[in-house]
Amino acid sequence: MAAELIGAPTVDIVQRYLRAGTLRLGDPPPLSLYVHLPWCLAKCPYCDFNSHAVPAMGGLPEQRYLDALMADLESALPQVWGRPVVSVFIGGGTPSLITPLGIERLLGDIRARLPLEPGCEITLEANPGSFERERFKSFRAAGVTRLSIGVQSFDDGMLRQLGRVHDAAQARAAIAEAQAAFDTFNIDLMYALPGQTLAHLRADLDEALSFAPPHLSIYHLTIEANTRFASAPPAGLPDDDLASDMLDLITERTQSVGLKRYEVSAFAREGHRCAHNQNYWHFGDYLGIGAGAHGKLSYPHRVVRQVRWREPNTYMERALAGQAMSNDEEVARAQLPFEYMLNALRLREGFALADFSARTGLPPSSIETALQQAEARGLVERNFSHVRPTARGFDFLSDLQALFLADAA
Repeated sequence: MAAELIGAPTVDIVQRYLRAGTLRLGDPPPLSLYVHLPWCLAKCPYCDFNSHAVPAMGGLPEQRYLDALMADLESALPQVWGRPVVSVFIGGGTPSLITPLGIERLLGDIRARLPLEPGCEITLEANPGSFERERFKSFRAAGVTRLSIGVQSFDDGMLRQLGRVHDAAQARAAIAEAQAAFDTFNIDLMYALPGQTLAHLRADLDEALSFAPPHLSIYHLTIEANTRFASAPPAGLPDDDLASDMLDLITERTQSVGLKRYEVSAFAREGHRCAHNQNYWHFGDYLGIGAGAHGKLSYPHRVVRQVRWREPNTYMERALAGQAMSNDEEVARAQLPFEYMLNALRLREGFALADFSARTGLPPSSIETALQQAEARGLVERNFSHVRPTARGFDFLSDLQALFLADAA
């Protein structure tokens, strides 16, 4: 099933999702809400997310966009009716460009329409620029419970190469303010940067860890299609051997200060794992609203992926007309093992076979051949109920995940 949904009534969409099918899924998995705010001060050359520079004329259309988000959410309510929300993630773009009053309105409007579980984690992505930093305490007062700060590096030269609009001093100040305002926060770093050495990375890690962050996310810089780096790759990118040494350094340093690597790129202290991302990795459901937002929803006989209109002005126009979703697609039965493993194998603890069946509607026998191959290559270890990637499996995660592609067998 793939459909363009221009003018499709919500009731028709829900009926289509609920019709009979070959899958038999268990109870619906936990549901999260993702809210996309697409604007940034400038587009970074490595970024392939749906982000757009702030309009030169008129600035952010904050109120109109918030109106569109609520129209989008209201149209989607019949698809998730009565299901509690375990986490909310406000991503971008640079959501911290939205005023605290705007975030307060957004969260109030969400609470009025969706049942949020007690203690629901509400994350906001933020940049370290002085303008956004001054808003951190107000974001906390507005209802945000967790801040994720896009630092990327504490080296001014590296930041310039990445096209970031903040400097190292602003990053340090932002983290200090996050410490004062939030019980839990995340620092985003990148490694394998142009011209980066092990000494550079060690300095970045030492700086980040000096703040004793509850959560640290560290991503390998990759050159993505349709980015400026794809058309003009930066010089001096570390080779695979150096990048591997960098990852070894990251795992050693984080472990030495009590940060547990619970996912390929995520390290956390006890009680500070990201609930929203964990729901993704466990193949939970998420409703995505906002320009270009993606969603994944489960029904008794199918798993459906959805996409909203990508361009912000088009999205606002369509959402306000009750047509926020541009297209949806049912995940083919043969693709479900790979879709599941793309997420679950990122977790150090792996997954339970019973959860695989409940979330995909497929029996464990459907992945037995791939599991045998993975086990023979030393990429997973398992027992009668559980599968987890080995250290080698973590290092060669893409190879491990590829074994579950429909045509891999």
